[in-house]
Amino acid sequence: MNKTFTEDEIRNTLLEMGERAKLAAHRLSTMTTSEKNDCLRAMADALEAESANLKKENAKDLELGRKAGLSPAMLDRLALTDKIIKSMASGLREVAELEDPVGKELGSWIRPNELDIHKVSVPIGVIAIIYESRPNVTADATGLCLKAGNAVILRGGKEAINSNIALAHCLTRAGLAMGLPDGAVQLIPWTDRAAVNLMLKMDKYIDLVMPRGGESLIRTVVENSTIPVIKHYKGICHVYVDSEADINMALRIIENAKCQRPGVCNAAETLLIHKDISAKFAPKIAALLKKCGVEMRGDSEFRKLIPDARAATEEDWTTEYLDLIISIRIVPTLDAAIEHINFYGSKHSDAIVTENRSSAKRFLNEVDSAAVYHNASTRFTDGGEFGMGAEIGISTDKIHARGPMGLVELTSYKYIIYGNGQCRK
Repeated sequence: MNKTFTEDEIRNTLLEMGERAKLAAHRLSTMTTSEKNDCLRAMADALEAESANLKKENAKDLELGRKAGLSPAMLDRLALTDKIIKSMASGLREVAELEDPVGKELGSWIRPNELDIHKVSVPIGVIAIIYESRPNVTADATGLCLKAGNAVILRGGKEAINSNIALAHCLTRAGLAMGLPDGAVQLIPWTDRAAVNLMLKMDKYIDLVMPRGGESLIRTVVENSTIPVIKHYKGICHVYVDSEADINMALRIIENAKCQRPGVCNAAETLLIHKDISAKFAPKIAALLKKCGVEMRGDSEFRKLIPDARAATEEDWTTEYLDLIISIRIVPTLDAAIEHINFYGSKHSDAIVTENRSSAKRFLNEVDSAAVYHNASTRFTDGGEFGMGAEIGISTDKIHARGPMGLVELTSYKYIIYGNGQCRK
């Protein structure tokens, strides 16, 4: 699939894909809920039936990734295990069980001139998903876009090309057999950036772009797209341990937030500790982090308590490590913690651990992030964990969608107006 193609050949193929997607989107917008659900369930069955082939193709990507020096965290995100394939299939079935977001009346009113106005949810149209490393996005994005009545054009990263091609073929074969319109799900087979740059100018066909990956990819998409983009640049997530925190609870939450899956965007990257509890808490959290293999980078106050921690630099407070590394700062007050998060954070997910409900309320109200937690791990920022089914991404934007994006966030709306001959004066 990676033969040499000229730019004109790539452009012409992409335009054909765009045309097919636009036609498919119109057909999808008229499909019944049961028709869409039948496609989703058939896709789920196909994933499980073809798991051996999916793992075989994924093994090629994993071997190439090891040779290329991908980090253990990146290889973890790339792997298609039996558990992950089963999870993808379960995700598609869960989406099939969710309420159809299309055609919902969001509001209605009658004007003094008797115009009868209705605000109704509709599909967005054609959505392009650009993503790196995680092949499960292929299934998640397909399922959510389909249920919300959207056609999808997928462009995965080169590190997962064999996995993504196998997944796309599996899903489309199953869907087409159940009446899915041709062109509803398409995967771009080229891994070079030229195809992305051309696609980002296809505003005649594509209604929305969603990049999922590293900050450099997302910034490239934003800078080059003539199509609206929903994104998040980084996951600089914080856990703040307040002076009135339950120590054992704080230790459990930090271990989960940092160590469970360090290579994902909702993992904690910075720990803030109130000074009044620091002398008691710092040795306990340091022992736990060392046991888990986490490198600590602390400010001067933390290093007075834990001298073998590396000195944190200004850059550390804005670094998404995606690895077993954490930056740690001792803060004098709750206000200082909120100020630090709002200044250095990425507006993704942040948590406070405290038994003081007044302090918790201030933190939840004043931290300007898409998801804020009281006494819980930041790892819950996920569509599945929020009960949305498989998510298509997480947005730190404030317009249209914020936080985990599920079915509702993949719709727009239009106004339907009934009249009886009214003309504007």
